[in-house]
Amino acid sequence: MDEQGQRPAPAHPWALFLAFNRLALQGFGGVLAVAQRELVERLGWLSKQEFMEVLAVAQVMPGPNVVNISLMIGDRFFGLRGAFASVAGMFAAPCLIVLGLTALAGQWLHEPVVQGALRGMGAVSAGLILATGVKLLGTLKQHPLGRPTALAFAALAFAAIALLRWPLIWIVLGLGGLGMALVYLRLGPPQD
Repeated sequence: MDEQGQRPAPAHPWALFLAFNRLALQGFGGVLAVAQRELVERLGWLSKQEFMEVLAVAQVMPGPNVVNISLMIGDRFFGLRGAFASVAGMFAAPCLIVLGLTALAGQWLHEPVVQGALRGMGAVSAGLILATGVKLLGTLKQHPLGRPTALAFAALAFAAIALLRWPLIWIVLGLGGLGMALVYLRLGPPQD
């Protein structure tokens, strides 16, 4: 924050492009942890609470969470131009890398070393997502439901997905709908 208590902001849509390009190049399968570090800690464009709010909306929208986050942040700072710049940054270099690797994949995909590397990347991605969740746990203190209720929702979601293997759409609609209803009841109707 600066002297007036203002959070830093990108100076131009090009800054959004570069930031999201750097973010996309740092993450392999688990960009969420990198997004939180870049946008909250390094660049300071969002507080932890703002990041959690943007992430919550991004998770219920169709498409990849980080792409949704890039759209919302780009729009927040520069409207449609910013949204396009952010998404272009997310896809530019990674798209070129994936196209290049795809051309080579036919030759190497059957190799045990490559298969092991891919399995290892999956474990690293899961660890990054878990670390981000733990890092953002502190923001639950300010959540209208409070930390115990929010953690109960997380445990229910985990049980429904990992243990019971229920379809994700019903978990999002059921637990998400119940969570929104409880927050609405706690906060009351919007005040004009």
